[in-house]
Amino acid sequence: MARRRTALFAMLALCCISGWATAQPSSSSAGPQQAVTVVQVQLGDSMVALNGPWKFTTGDSVIDPATNQLLWAEPGFDDSKWETVDLASASGASGPVAAQDGHAAGSATKGHRGYWGYGWYRIRVQVESNPDEDLGLIGPADGVGAYQFFDNGKLVGSFGDFSKSIPGIYFSHPMIFKLPASAQSVTSPSTQVLAFRVWMQPKAPANSGDAGVLRNAPVLGDLQATFAQYHLRWSDQRRACASSLLESLVFALLGLAALSLIYFDRSDRVYLWIGALLLSIAVTRGLIVAGNLTQWVSANFVSAARSILLAPMILGGWVMVWRAWFRLKRPVWILSALAFLVTLLMVLNSVSGDLWSTVAPTSVGPDLHLIALVVRAAIAFLLLLTLVQGIQDHEVEGWLVLPALVMACVAEFNPELGFLHIPESLFPFGFQVDLRQLADLLLVVVLALMLPRRVALSMKERRQVEFDEQQSLEVQQVLLREGKTALPGLVIESEHRPFAASGGDFFQIIPHKTDGSVLIVAGDVGGKGFKTGMLVSLLVGSIQTAADTNFDPLLLLQALNRRLLSRGDAHAKCVAISIARHGVVTIANAGHIAPYLNGEPMAVEGALPLGMMEDAEFFVKNFPLAEGDKLVLMSDGVAQAADAEGNLFGFERVTELLKTSSSPAEIAGAAESFGQRDDVSVISITRVAGWRVRWHD
Repeated sequence: MARRRTALFAMLALCCISGWATAQPSSSSAGPQQAVTVVQVQLGDSMVALNGPWKFTTGDSVIDPATNQLLWAEPGFDDSKWETVDLASASGASGPVAAQDGHAAGSATKGHRGYWGYGWYRIRVQVESNPDEDLGLIGPADGVGAYQFFDNGKLVGSFGDFSKSIPGIYFSHPMIFKLPASAQSVTSPSTQVLAFRVWMQPKAPANSGDAGVLRNAPVLGDLQATFAQYHLRWSDQRRACASSLLESLVFALLGLAALSLIYFDRSDRVYLWIGALLLSIAVTRGLIVAGNLTQWVSANFVSAARSILLAPMILGGWVMVWRAWFRLKRPVWILSALAFLVTLLMVLNSVSGDLWSTVAPTSVGPDLHLIALVVRAAIAFLLLLTLVQGIQDHEVEGWLVLPALVMACVAEFNPELGFLHIPESLFPFGFQVDLRQLADLLLVVVLALMLPRRVALSMKERRQVEFDEQQSLEVQQVLLREGKTALPGLVIESEHRPFAASGGDFFQIIPHKTDGSVLIVAGDVGGKGFKTGMLVSLLVGSIQTAADTNFDPLLLLQALNRRLLSRGDAHAKCVAISIARHGVVTIANAGHIAPYLNGEPMAVEGALPLGMMEDAEFFVKNFPLAEGDKLVLMSDGVAQAADAEGNLFGFERVTELLKTSSSPAEIAGAAESFGQRDDVSVISITRVAGWRVRWHD
């Protein structure tokens, strides 16, 4: 294998040094009436670029009824009335691979700009070569996304998917075809007709307008020499994609790393924006690599995904990243404007690009492209406005980001820079890197410098919040454990399971010091965390203070209502129950779930929660609690438990549980197993003969 590779590259060097290959047009007769041009090719161990002249026409061939083959591919077909096209490179360079040095104008200069559909190229060549020499032809290297190659009317090979009515096109790949035995020259030269049936892809007027035409001359030569050139072209293509492949891998890893930072601070959405943005960039670069090195994805898919979806999302994503980074809330219209502009840019890119050019009139293409340019400029303005606000609020970080964001705005107009003769790409160490890649890399470097400090601050704040919540929980648990005293004639059971470190549910069971009655208060403060825990502590303290002078449930709720009104926006659902020694129950309710008596919900009228209105009226009801009766209080966290599909635990399941005389621990456990989403508190009071107490917490 090593010897064969050495021979191949030695053969290529020999052909470049010796210049044995020559191509000269000559006139011969292909029929009794029309004179045609035949390109004479003399081959040693070398190859020659078939610059032309080629014959070209638009449209597609009919089927020859005699041979059942495409008529325009057959050697005897008269193409003298077709247009003549020269595929010599624009620079006029010559040599075996001259066409690689520049692009030929091709059919675009013949008045076919914007045409889409099939086109045909034909050339007659007369090959003189060694009798035992195998020949190869390297297909066109650029511009053609789908073509079929014919030699003397026979299909030799193709590039692209011709199984559909509209062929599937791909980014240009190096292709090589071994000519069949009939094309190999013997002692006397023979004339061969080589034909390309190309699919000319629809293009909007904003684009080049010559997609599908031959912009590089095919190369004919000795099979070993063409194989060597074929491998060199693949090497060049892989090297050109190396930077995009590396960038895709790096951005994918960085995106996953950024998403993992949400663990340190779930409230900071900047990590989600950064992760999503970096993964989008990774997908964009990966599509470029996949399109240029494989036929896994079509050129249309890559172009549509990049221009219609990913490019607008990435541009808008940078705005969201830095607004989240600088914690900017105003002006509030920016988010709506950004969403509108990104959506509009997607629509404009869709209509003015390749995907819908067969539907939208081509005359509107330039106008749509200009509008899209204005929209991109507007989004870039929002990015710069975000930067200005960041500098005002966070001077050091804002100035640090300035160079990267300015370069990102400039790179956004990379396609338009060519008109100003500004280089769009650099080639460090032989690798191609465009301005967009440099801008993205610079932004990532800035983020890498700033992220460690932000993560450290997030961890510090998180530890402080956890410390405060733990202290609040300890205080709350101490308060909830008070009043555990044996009561005559009652069995009291309770279960409290907070959903967060510091929950909003609370209850107090306070026996009277002299008359044998008991006051039970249960409630639910909205929210979670340290603030909620402190509010629970305030309410519990207020309940105990009020109970020192009055056991009346209504007066207690009124006192708590006044207490919360003084706290501003603090609200709480609450129910207060007093049970006299002889079993008479008085209940006052402020928006709490109605108690259950012997497994059935009591008829309790609704009322506003505490802290909503100064003169709020609360429902009050009196009823006897006979021996054997069971009264159950529970928070809404039981009924609001939900499974993974979003199905609620619901009050029907609560009723079924109560029919089996389940304990508070069993009820709370059932809600927790089903899918607890809020604090759960359950208290049961059972009237019995004599007195005894069973308490679980």
